[in-house]
Amino acid sequence: MPLDSATRPLNSLGFAKPEAETRVLVAMSGGVDSSVVAAQLAEEGYDVVGITLQLYDHGAALAKKGACCAGRDIHDARRVAEQVGFPHYVLDYENAFREAVIEEFADAYLAGATPVPCIRCNERVKFRDLLETARELDADCMATGHYIRRMEGAQGPELHRAADPARDQSYFLFSTTREQLDFLRFPLGGLPDKAATRALAAKYGLPVADKPDSQDICFVPEGNYASVIEKLRPGAAEPGEIVHADGRVLGVHEGVIHYTIGQRRGLGIGGLAEPLFVVRLDVDARQVIVGPKEMLATRLVHLGEVNWLGDAPIGTMAEWPVLVRVRSTRPPREAILRPVSEREAVVELLTPEEGVSPGQACVFYETEGTRVLGGGWIRAGG
Repeated sequence: MPLDSATRPLNSLGFAKPEAETRVLVAMSGGVDSSVVAAQLAEEGYDVVGITLQLYDHGAALAKKGACCAGRDIHDARRVAEQVGFPHYVLDYENAFREAVIEEFADAYLAGATPVPCIRCNERVKFRDLLETARELDADCMATGHYIRRMEGAQGPELHRAADPARDQSYFLFSTTREQLDFLRFPLGGLPDKAATRALAAKYGLPVADKPDSQDICFVPEGNYASVIEKLRPGAAEPGEIVHADGRVLGVHEGVIHYTIGQRRGLGIGGLAEPLFVVRLDVDARQVIVGPKEMLATRLVHLGEVNWLGDAPIGTMAEWPVLVRVRSTRPPREAILRPVSEREAVVELLTPEEGVSPGQACVFYETEGTRVLGGGWIRAGG
């Protein structure tokens, strides 16, 4: 006699039904991580459907190494699906990706910010549009190859940092909502390191087992942001002055888009007694303002578009002791989070950080443990 769903033990994805009756949409980039997720779930007996998104014009990307979602990657995802034996589809999201990610990237850069398009892609394309597609396909959940953990807590699913700090991608997933988290699964988050993922790829005999990790933003070849902006916004690289914070004109530049907050190298103003850094970008005046390193120190960070994942509403406390990360490459630091509204907040860094830049994310963590409490977009520092 079959077990009643109320007494049936949960499968590895948290559903009280057989694996074969649990449909999982796997977002496949063509890389080793998402390929392993698809192969592992298929081996466990789940009803796997692989989806790869065509996000941009592949004509210029076919020969480019180090980026996800290019033509070669679609081919690799298809090969994995054929070998393992599950259906695979390619969806054309080019227009949606341009509107939701690339256009904002260009506008933010032109406004002097340092955007993080990978976060917007997760937020607006993969975890919104693709997730809706998963529901339309009657999937029970959507799985990705991200290194982050989803854990059941007292108030529902929680987001936690990956077991391997070196691979943790929580900075890029802070805007994941509670509703999305209920539908998402991250099978790789508990693995000890990337070597364990590659070992699984070898175990399954996947053709991408030795494929290098992606490094660049998928639509930014070789990390050359300025060339992409110039292509998207002709005439954007207008020359202007490099100005010291004390008002001295030190030189000229070929466009504000070539500079970022905290930059020291490549300023073209050598021969000075003190090392100088980009401390501010004045887009309207077409000025790159430089100054000594101490001018980069920021204690207060003003945030917008806050996404809060704590159990209690963010407004129930005037101050939240948290750890925060203001760049993906930096370790979490002690801070005080002060909500202004449900979507705005000010973070006070107990130890000032250098190079806090508008357009980057500020991600919140519990002071003890691994839980991600959300985050917001940096509007200004002070």
